[in-house]
Amino acid sequence: MAGQEASVAGRRLRITPAGSGEFRMENAQLAVTVVDSKLRLSGRAGEFDRINLASADRSSFVSVNQTRYRGTIAISVRGGSISVVNELPLEAYLMGVVSREMGRRPEAERAALEAQAIVSRTYALKNRGRFRNEGYDLRAGVSDQAYGGVDAETATGNAAVRSTSGLVITHAGQLISAFFHSTCGGSTAGPEEAFRTVRTTPYLTPVSDRRSGGGYYCDVSPRFRWEVRWDGLQLRDILRRTLPAVLGIEASSVDRLRAVLVHRRGRSGRVAELRVVVGGGEIPVYAPDVRRVFQTPAGGSLGSTVITLESEDGAGDLMGLTVFGSGWGHGVGMCQWGSIGRAREGQDARSIVTTYFPGGRVEAWY
Repeated sequence: MAGQEASVAGRRLRITPAGSGEFRMENAQLAVTVVDSKLRLSGRAGEFDRINLASADRSSFVSVNQTRYRGTIAISVRGGSISVVNELPLEAYLMGVVSREMGRRPEAERAALEAQAIVSRTYALKNRGRFRNEGYDLRAGVSDQAYGGVDAETATGNAAVRSTSGLVITHAGQLISAFFHSTCGGSTAGPEEAFRTVRTTPYLTPVSDRRSGGGYYCDVSPRFRWEVRWDGLQLRDILRRTLPAVLGIEASSVDRLRAVLVHRRGRSGRVAELRVVVGGGEIPVYAPDVRRVFQTPAGGSLGSTVITLESEDGAGDLMGLTVFGSGWGHGVGMCQWGSIGRAREGQDARSIVTTYFPGGRVEAWY
């Protein structure tokens, strides 16, 4: 996290500024601010390059901006802003991830939480050091894994982390690229259907989420089916913003909007290429860009690329477009709501994980 000021609190804080001795504060409520590229700590003289904070009491935690964290909080200045990094053991980190990713789940769905713990542990280990030059390993948002510290933890989620301690997914003796998403909508995707730089592997391949008795395991998701509608002028104006931002195409090329067509689908049935028909011809939009180019009227990304289109035409122009969608997210790897549906039907974590990563092995890494 970054900003110009951070609020820090703790029942018994152990504070270690760089270049200065450690000191402790009881029931502390502190403000950390940036002044001339240095840190200042309210109620304490001096300016610092870095401040480390930890709880001196094992039963309490350090709070930053009203969110509690395990381990140590390292605060420094980067690019003129405060950089706050939570340094803690991997298993403690996972406690703040599993229930943040999966929500509060009952004990009957614990296998889904265990599957998420195994996948998240694999992801964290595989990506350790990715942002080393910036002073941390992983980001706390959905660009890596959602992490919410102590306040995101649940008893069931923590039990899932403990019961799978050290377990990861491997292929050919190496950690896999452990992707996951909210809702596949009926089938997971191959990486080429979602990403530009992730290569196809045996364990990242479309997997059907269909139940043997009918329906789909992820149809319990609130985002299993959805739709978005634009009128023609509204969509044209959105494309005039998004096509330059995402594809570098001149806004003026979207002089009029004649049609939006599905040109090609991928292995899982997802849209692999759309064509935007304008006055001067056709603009191809490929799968990795579809969700960002076709922003919703509210400004968000399209839910997924498992879509069908319904057009309203008039006098050679597109008067309206409705997208009927299935699922939520990029679709590669483990389907989180599918894992919940599978857990409800008695599948265990190992079965869930190896279903979504064909050829993957669950093994103890430590």
